[in-house]
Amino acid sequence: MLPRRSALESMFGPKRVAVVGASESPGSVGRTVFENLLAGDLRESVYPVTPKNPEVFGVKAFKRIGDIPEAIDLAVIVTPSKTVPGIITECVAAGIPSAVIISAGFKENGPEGVELERQILENAAGKMRIIGPNCLGVMVPHAGFNATFAATIARPGNVAFLSQSGALCTAILDWSFSKNVGFSAFASLGSMLDVDWGDLITFLGNDPHTKSIVMYMETIGDARAFLSAAREVALTKPIVVIKVGRTEQASKAAASHTGSLTGNDEVLDAAFERAGVLRVNTIAELFDLTEALSKQPLPKGPRLAIVTNAGGPAALSTDGLVMEGGIIADLSPEALASFNAILPPFWSHGNPVDILGDAKAEKYANAVEIVSKETMNDGALVILTPQAMTEATATAERLKCLARSENKPLFASWMGGPGVKEGETILNEAGIPTFPYPDTAARTFCAMWRYSDHLREIYETPTLATDCEVTPETREAVRKTLEKVRQSGRTILTEVEGKEILGAYGLPVVPTHVAFNENEAVGIAQGIGGPVVVKIHSETITHKTDVGGVKLNLRDSESVRQAWREIKESVTAKGLADDFLGVTVQAMVSFSSSYELILGSSTDPQFGPVLLFGTGGQLVEIFKDRALGLPPLNSTLARRLMERTRIYEALKGVRGRKAINLDALEQLLVRFSHLVAEQPWIAEIDINPLLVSPEGFVALDARVVVHGLEVAAPVQPAIRPYPTEYVTQHTLRDGRTVTVRPIRAEDEPLLVEFHRSLSQRSVSHRYGRELALDDRIDHKRLARVCFNDYDREIALVVDRHIPDSQEHEILGVGRLIKLAGGNEAELFLVISDKWQSQQLGTRLVELLLEVGRAERYSRITSHFLPDHSAMRYLLEKACFTIRSIPGSEECEAVLDLP
Repeated sequence: MLPRRSALESMFGPKRVAVVGASESPGSVGRTVFENLLAGDLRESVYPVTPKNPEVFGVKAFKRIGDIPEAIDLAVIVTPSKTVPGIITECVAAGIPSAVIISAGFKENGPEGVELERQILENAAGKMRIIGPNCLGVMVPHAGFNATFAATIARPGNVAFLSQSGALCTAILDWSFSKNVGFSAFASLGSMLDVDWGDLITFLGNDPHTKSIVMYMETIGDARAFLSAAREVALTKPIVVIKVGRTEQASKAAASHTGSLTGNDEVLDAAFERAGVLRVNTIAELFDLTEALSKQPLPKGPRLAIVTNAGGPAALSTDGLVMEGGIIADLSPEALASFNAILPPFWSHGNPVDILGDAKAEKYANAVEIVSKETMNDGALVILTPQAMTEATATAERLKCLARSENKPLFASWMGGPGVKEGETILNEAGIPTFPYPDTAARTFCAMWRYSDHLREIYETPTLATDCEVTPETREAVRKTLEKVRQSGRTILTEVEGKEILGAYGLPVVPTHVAFNENEAVGIAQGIGGPVVVKIHSETITHKTDVGGVKLNLRDSESVRQAWREIKESVTAKGLADDFLGVTVQAMVSFSSSYELILGSSTDPQFGPVLLFGTGGQLVEIFKDRALGLPPLNSTLARRLMERTRIYEALKGVRGRKAINLDALEQLLVRFSHLVAEQPWIAEIDINPLLVSPEGFVALDARVVVHGLEVAAPVQPAIRPYPTEYVTQHTLRDGRTVTVRPIRAEDEPLLVEFHRSLSQRSVSHRYGRELALDDRIDHKRLARVCFNDYDREIALVVDRHIPDSQEHEILGVGRLIKLAGGNEAELFLVISDKWQSQQLGTRLVELLLEVGRAERYSRITSHFLPDHSAMRYLLEKACFTIRSIPGSEECEAVLDLP
């Protein structure tokens, strides 16, 4: 099918560029930017704009950008900040689609700068895209395009570097030349007034020159757009981020630089984890990973083989490897035999492979070749220390041919100074990353492995959650309860109200009853039978134990009466008599061998609802054993959240205690995540304790807080919840009923069987070419298909329940994919061959158009082969305009939506 066209192409691949503020003044930004562009491949298509001079370096200058007779793709603006809004107006009038504003003096300077930025956006009127302001600029080395004020252009390569710090850009650029690291793109974002992380990650995800993306981040910007783009791209291209702001002081420094908040660091970690982004903590780590990713493939496992001529550095490397979660690879009997044949008797006879201090280049090369061909390791590290007999340069020459010989990473550490410098240079030029210290190399290997392993974990096919989705009626009833509380002027739900909401979403709660006097309390307790718990009933007091508001294990009527009196007296003594409305009475629940957990949610101003899971009870703030995650969860993500806590090991069973039902706990977390994702008016939930044991689970208490009336619109979840509004029923021609619903991650096994049902003709019609079954059902591919980011694409599947069984099958799939940088979507459709006479295609097209209108797309397009008569019929029936594409073997269908 035709590739999608990005709105940023004019910014990263312009044909004609105007430099507004071009100058010949020595040391000026306008001069440096103009000279850099003249030195590149666009030298004949660069237009200076300045009212001061008739020409700049012999090139005719124009007083205004509208005076240029040619169509300009990109305006690079280097004039004082107060002039920029007017220049943007001129650019829009001239039809220029993009601009890079290098000028400083905007929101980082306070209210006046904020107003200038507002004017820029207002004047752009959505008709052009803008990078900056306050940035270094943009360069695309393979195209010879350098619209920055850096001293030189980067080498061409496969790593894209994005940064909010122009100074760090120039530092990375300078370092890259010594390491022979090349870049596919180099962009400084500055204040991110318009184009942000999400835009650039999406663009670079579709860029064939880019294999990985490295980022220096001060502010997250549009959190939902960032996560959406990162989740999409990280599956195929590693994304590495260094994010400042771990400390309060660093947050303030970053905010003063960009004029924006840096965000809660723990929540950012959870967001990066969910998106599959690798976060590093130091600039050194960023440099190391940039080099490694530019030169070597990701490891497929954690096992590292080490070849060395010195035991000490190998031991340090082993420590660094193991402490970061790596494994020292075992040597196979065949490898041991090969080493015995070429090495002296005193070699280490294991891994690390110490080939001894007198090892020459030939011996090094042979040893590295053996470990490279080994199947019991996932990468190799070669350590060389400069001893009297060492041939540092010759050894590097011999290793060049092994740079990518076995599709697994090869690292080198040539330790020392000038004596090993030439060998280091040879290795770097050959594509083997070098490190001054071998333990750094081992940690870099582990970081690369963690990245690929984490992606495997979060995109592992989840098990289908049982009874985790509530009905639309239940969802609406909960919404009304929350709204009723808000309209009453309250923000805190009573315990009874909170438990009703939890129960509606299938969370286990103890039936709780309200008593407004002593006699009612006694009557309720007698009805329950057995020990009861009495708690204060209040619309304002939530931390009940702090006011003496909880009485446990009450076994008779007199103890219940006494509990009523003591709670009321305690609250009155604290000056809270008006907050006492009565008590709640519930059965006293006790499990043998139980654990107290906490399950909660709070609202982050950037990411919306954030989940918390960990060790609960009264000492929750002391132990701080917790993990954060973003809703909604599936079973796999729920398990990963639990695994990040220390209590998880105890839950699996320890010291003779039985394990709890972890599968059931997974489902509980999934249901809870649906609650907080689907009910955005909830500001906080705190279930503490959530009592769990092999006998079952129960929420003993719940604190629920809603946003007050002063909040006009709550922060939406950073990851869009499952769009239940698009679930519908459909009756086939033969009378059978099917469900048409958005695809889920759990659908992968059903998609495998669906693809098995397709004929080659159906496959060719869907993909525009033949595609082998093994390729279509590959897990990585289907993970991308099933893990829909509903902000970017919505796939509808036709789900049929097979009678007299628990099994389901997918009969057809229709998909709307939003085109990058615009408000259009492309439609795709395929129906299983044996179900192609049931009008499923017609119904799917109708439903996809309904989705398109609901998502407010302005246009839907579709591309299909000329011989696909069924698709042509369906689209014509739906009023698409169809035309043949000149120079293409495809037809295009277009429908503008009202």
